[in-house]
Amino acid sequence: MLVPLTPELLLQAYSRGFFPMAEGQGQRIYWYEPDPRAIFELDKIHFSKRLLRLVRQERFEIRYSSAFEAVIRACADRPSTWISEEIIRAYIRLYRNGYGQSVETWQGGELVGGLYGVSLGGAFFGESMFSRVSDASKVAFYHLIERLKARGFSLLDTQFTNSHLEQFNVVEIPRRAYRQRLKDALSTECKFR
Repeated sequence: MLVPLTPELLLQAYSRGFFPMAEGQGQRIYWYEPDPRAIFELDKIHFSKRLLRLVRQERFEIRYSSAFEAVIRACADRPSTWISEEIIRAYIRLYRNGYGQSVETWQGGELVGGLYGVSLGGAFFGESMFSRVSDASKVAFYHLIERLKARGFSLLDTQFTNSHLEQFNVVEIPRRAYRQRLKDALSTECKFR
């Protein structure tokens, strides 16, 4: 029997270290708890001088959680994706319940980049990002970090590492250490929006 992907199920899973991804022809949902787990230490993230210069130039307008559905659909709009229609619908419901979040870069009134994730307690679970203009997602990521630090978040979970994330100083920690960090973060009340 397939269990529907509800906001309640998602929040339970995240609070225990699991997250869903859709795979295969029928986009069946699978649950993951990687070991090691990729995270960012909020005070040790590296931004290039070029990116910091771009941020200071304010070429993009930054908005928070104003176009969540457009962001998640843009993240899913690629030849191969783990973001199924079922995942999109469930995360939109999470957004409406106050847990789904997005950071958006706008230019000339158009959404040109961004990222989305889930906030729960003092943890932020980064899910995906997209960019239609060079560096738009990187600028969104910079503003995500600034918001998380300003609002007292202690954990930024990025699940897996990849070459794109390595430039920002992503680290991998063992599952046991991740579970403790998650427990500590969940005991804190932080507001993303």
